[in-house]
Amino acid sequence: QVQLVESGGGLVQPGGSLRLSCAASGSISYIHAMGWYRQAPGKQRELVAAITSGGSTNYADSVKGRFTISTDNAKNTVYLQMNSLKPEDTAVYSCNANLRPTGWGRRDYWGQGTQVTVSS
Repeated sequence: QVQLVESGGGLVQPGGSLRLSCAASGSISYIHAMGWYRQAPGKQRELVAAITSGGSTNYADSVKGRFTISTDNAKNTVYLQMNSLKPEDTAVYSCNANLRPTGWGRRDYWGQGTQVTVSS
């Protein structure tokens, strides 16, 4: 059974930095892409950043130049380095992986979510 486990959320002051991690575990044949989404209270969930197995990245306009997504393929882990954080970055951040479990077809998996709060 595949699981995504996130870590690294917390409270940070405006202008500060945080690094989120998400590790995929279980019987995995191939990971096609991984990404981070966020949902603030009263708002829809939005894509923050994503990275494909080939290394192509995609960022929301609101985080370009401040956030960086990266992976450690040997560890099936995706990271989100968040710099110059703003109060509007406050949200629950969830990890997503589009992957193929061993013996099964390609599908999406989600982490449990981690709270990021940017406040003075």
